[in-house]
Amino acid sequence: MVNIENIMESLKHTNCALNTDFFQAVEEVLQSIKPILDANKDYQRHSILKRIVTPDRLVKFKVTWMDDNNNIQVNTGYRVQFNNALGPYKGGIRFHPSVNEDILNFLAFEQIFKNSLTGLPIGGGKGGSDFDPKGKSDMEIMRFCKSFMTELHKYIGPRIDVPAGDIGVGSREIGYLFGAYKKITSKYEGILTGKPHMFGGSILRPEATGYGLIYFTQKMLELEHKESLEGKICTVSGSGNVATHTIEKLYQIGAIPVTVSCSKGMIYDKRGIDLELIKELKSTGKGCISGYLETYHDASFIKIEDYPKDSHPVWDIPSYAAFPCATQNELTLQDAKNLVKNGVTIVAEGANMPSTPKAVAYLQTNNTLFAPAKAANAGGVAVSGFEMSQNASMQPWSKEKVDKKLQDTMSDICEMVAFSAKEYNVDGNYVHGANIAAFKRVADAMIAEGV
Repeated sequence: MVNIENIMESLKHTNCALNTDFFQAVEEVLQSIKPILDANKDYQRHSILKRIVTPDRLVKFKVTWMDDNNNIQVNTGYRVQFNNALGPYKGGIRFHPSVNEDILNFLAFEQIFKNSLTGLPIGGGKGGSDFDPKGKSDMEIMRFCKSFMTELHKYIGPRIDVPAGDIGVGSREIGYLFGAYKKITSKYEGILTGKPHMFGGSILRPEATGYGLIYFTQKMLELEHKESLEGKICTVSGSGNVATHTIEKLYQIGAIPVTVSCSKGMIYDKRGIDLELIKELKSTGKGCISGYLETYHDASFIKIEDYPKDSHPVWDIPSYAAFPCATQNELTLQDAKNLVKNGVTIVAEGANMPSTPKAVAYLQTNNTLFAPAKAANAGGVAVSGFEMSQNASMQPWSKEKVDKKLQDTMSDICEMVAFSAKEYNVDGNYVHGANIAAFKRVADAMIAEGV
């Protein structure tokens, strides 16, 4: 028997376990994979657990840049290259004040397993900076990106590490980073995904995570013999890229998304959220969606500060399906209780680890279908993998081809997760199924490659 408690205790004394999010993610995976560890002694003999919870390397560097007032600013940049057993490191770059090496360890660790589930030859990594693009001019963002890439370019490459976008890093920032890489190296290589379509980006990359989330949910409902999302009330948290494209796809399949949120509060519109208005409000840069009520007077805006601290108003709205798409640990135990009380059938994670362990346990105990992020939101990295293939072959793919491959990939992931759960006697537990299926592929590769 593998002593997971000893490994967790040992991990507490390492620098990479200072962050509770990282420790939470590791504990969830290790507890889930007990059945496969007990069944295969090779994983113990090759010390796979000790090796897989430790990143290959962490790159940390200073980023100096000049703002529009000719003042020199200093930020910190990072790249966590966690595991490349399956292929080049792959994972987003995040620009946000909350970024530090601890949270990136958590995201990079999760990325290993998410990428494994896609079946593509890509490993796990993550990077970013505590730079905040909000309120910055285009020129300031461009200067920062150039300085950031001046250091990052030493550690990436099409067969080494291929970063993508994440929070605070969209096609604009990826474009600036790619341009800086070309100037520094004189190479035109597929070293970033999420690029604008006109120079090698995948045509559906911005939509991929949100669309993939709905494709996965549809397949899971089918496998579990539940009614489809068509005509059903759905709740969505967040108002960023994942949330907006989740809402967009829900409308396309005939569902009714009635909520959207930001850091200050939630909009509830029982007729269905006006997505174009939300996009317009977000594009103004004011940072709050409360202006929605100026157009729709009978909609509701509930401030976060007016709601109990241990819960969120989005999850107190009766719905058939709930999609947490904002940030980690946003859905608490109390939120889970509210969802169950209001009769939710499925909770599918769009953000990275948005549900607390107690919330997940409560949902599962009360027979609520639960789709974990590492499987349900893998659409983004899947399409990033498609973009790598397009770049390598110098052949653009049509929107229809990308969308079809995305649907097939998410369906395949869902079926694989369900099969793995059944194979190891945890039938219906998609958390355990996802972790088992993902771990097996990575661990087998690590053994095959030796030490």
